[in-house]
Amino acid sequence: MSGGRESELLRRRQEALQGGGAERVAQQHARGKLTARERLEVLFDAGTFQEIGQLASHRGDVPGLEGRRAPGDGVVTGWGRVGGRTVFAFAQDFTQIGGTLGEVHAQKIQKVQEMALRAGAPLVGLQDSGGARIQEGVAALDGYAGIFRRNTLASGVIPQVSVILGPCAGGAVYSPALTDVVVMVEGTSQMFITGPDVIRAVTGEEITFEELGGARAHYTKSGVAHLVAPDDRAALELVRRLLGYLPANNIEDPPRAEPQEPDPQAAAGLEAVVPEDPNRPYDVRRVIDGLVDAGSWLELQGGFAQNAVTGLARLSGRVVGVVANQPRTLAGTLDIDASDKIARFVRLCDAFNIPLVTLVDTPGYLPGRAQEHGGIIRHGAKVLYAYAEATVPKVSVILRKAYGGAYIAMCCRGLGADVAWAWPSAEIAVMGPEGAANIIYRREIEAAEEPAAERSRRVAEYRERLANPFVAAERGFVDEVILPGETRSRLIGALEALADKREERPARKHGNLPV
Repeated sequence: MSGGRESELLRRRQEALQGGGAERVAQQHARGKLTARERLEVLFDAGTFQEIGQLASHRGDVPGLEGRRAPGDGVVTGWGRVGGRTVFAFAQDFTQIGGTLGEVHAQKIQKVQEMALRAGAPLVGLQDSGGARIQEGVAALDGYAGIFRRNTLASGVIPQVSVILGPCAGGAVYSPALTDVVVMVEGTSQMFITGPDVIRAVTGEEITFEELGGARAHYTKSGVAHLVAPDDRAALELVRRLLGYLPANNIEDPPRAEPQEPDPQAAAGLEAVVPEDPNRPYDVRRVIDGLVDAGSWLELQGGFAQNAVTGLARLSGRVVGVVANQPRTLAGTLDIDASDKIARFVRLCDAFNIPLVTLVDTPGYLPGRAQEHGGIIRHGAKVLYAYAEATVPKVSVILRKAYGGAYIAMCCRGLGADVAWAWPSAEIAVMGPEGAANIIYRREIEAAEEPAAERSRRVAEYRERLANPFVAAERGFVDEVILPGETRSRLIGALEALADKREERPARKHGNLPV
């Protein structure tokens, strides 16, 4: 090899490793952020990351960028190992041209997307960018279009995780939105279509970047963020943990782990979690803690639509997706946001061969004009569609209330549950005993000398005759009534029996999900 060219190669490599230079690296650190390469060091097992496209750069004739070198063109791409398994990644470098996306920058991301898809391995995108590179005009916009298309083609084939570690604005937000899980960092990451300045000019509304598109806003209000972390390092550790629950692709099964017993205190108190009074709230996470392997619960979208709980866990080492109504919030009713949250999670699990465990305690759909006019029919139908479409093993456990259409939506036998059980505290009916008694026994109640006492008697009669779980069990709508303490062993046995489940479906291009 020519000595001059070897020296040039080493010089260029060193230049690329320095990012935008010491001053800009210092500015990045002053904001509480790691650099692109530092982030990749945290994400990947030590010494395993292999970079590609290190010497790529924008065209020299781009107006406004003449003579401005940017080794790597503001993004680091490649692959490595996370927990010993191959993972592909790109990390936008805010120290170089603000991490903006131009033609070459986009080509590098598209290449690593294609490689991940061909290799059947997860893709992690570390987003920290000023958006489309204005100097490159339509070439930047076309670059985003190519990324979005590849996100879509990879959807349901390989896991795609987006980590927002700085600004992500305008059209750039749609790539994360097309991926499976979005992780944000408090205080330093933002996502929005139009920024505060545009909003102020158009509507007169004053709002800060953090209020508009910060991590807390997207974790609690929009539902865009699945997980939130206090800093870059914690966010990347969350991603490492998340990838441990997901298979490399849609052909493989999720990785098994060593079986663990559930938290002893939670397991011992399982019998007492659900109150005898059907109107008293409780935290369904206490039920989950008593069933799953200790330390395995990873909740997704925990701050959004809190009347529903979704997350990943392990049962005797096997990965499961858990969906549960949350009686502590809105009595566990289903509303627009909870429906979207459940449907999205069910489809994620089904895409990646993760069995579903559904814990049911819901009195129905949230009533009101806002819900009806907001499209609860359309949004609620997403849950029905997602569960009916899913071919993974599905086990449902009715803890307490399962009324009306919500009983159906929460994966009843008729909708496709492979196994359905009920606890002795379950109430399964078209509607709640109070409302049903008022309709069925209206005349008797009105004619009684003491209507309140007659109503109370009729409610108890309805609950005993029609709403108790033994009626459903006798008709085969639930497979058995089980004790809370038996639930974990039953779930483990059922999932073991269903491990090789296969379903034949009619050939079609795709269904028409009610979006």
